[in-house]
Amino acid sequence: MLQFEVGDKVIYPNQGLGVIERIETRTIMGTTCGFYSLRMASSDTTVLVPVDNVEDVGLRRAIGDHEVKKLFTLLGNGKIDNHQNWKGRFKDNSNKMRTGSLYDVVDVLKSLNHLSQSKNLSFREKRMLDRAKFLVVSEISEVVSEPAETIEERVEKALERCLANRARQLARESAAKVDAPEEMGEVSEAAEAADAPEATPAVP
Repeated sequence: MLQFEVGDKVIYPNQGLGVIERIETRTIMGTTCGFYSLRMASSDTTVLVPVDNVEDVGLRRAIGDHEVKKLFTLLGNGKIDNHQNWKGRFKDNSNKMRTGSLYDVVDVLKSLNHLSQSKNLSFREKRMLDRAKFLVVSEISEVVSEPAETIEERVEKALERCLANRARQLARESAAKVDAPEEMGEVSEAAEAADAPEATPAVP
């Protein structure tokens, strides 16, 4: 089971970064158990998380410095989950936002940012896009000790690279589909020629 100490920076799924201020014991409805008292950075509110419920909640430590470069690579690589069905897309994205994994949040950010280029997002998806960007920017900002504004600019540039890379990937796939029928035609003609009976010379 994950264990934290006072002063640890942790991530509460869909809420962002918090700092463990206290580890205390409380009795609620006759049951005594330990709680982590988190001070949330974005709202300056306190959240109590049962010590025994950490994994179910998805509480985790903030990413390490070595993971920041990997995250920016993922942000710009052009690989985007594409759901045609609104309900399926919203369900999958909501589940990813609840896992607490910043990598899942990056997937949501890329997907909704790409979608927003071609259509107006619904209110709920627009809110999810903003939340995903906030979670990515705030955690990286805290880890590298740089202003959120600076990190947001880097995230925006990475998302622009993502769209450009995605467009190039789609162009290559489209070109491959156009070439495929021609190649198939050439193969068929060759096969037909190979299977055709040899011409019998005319007997005078």
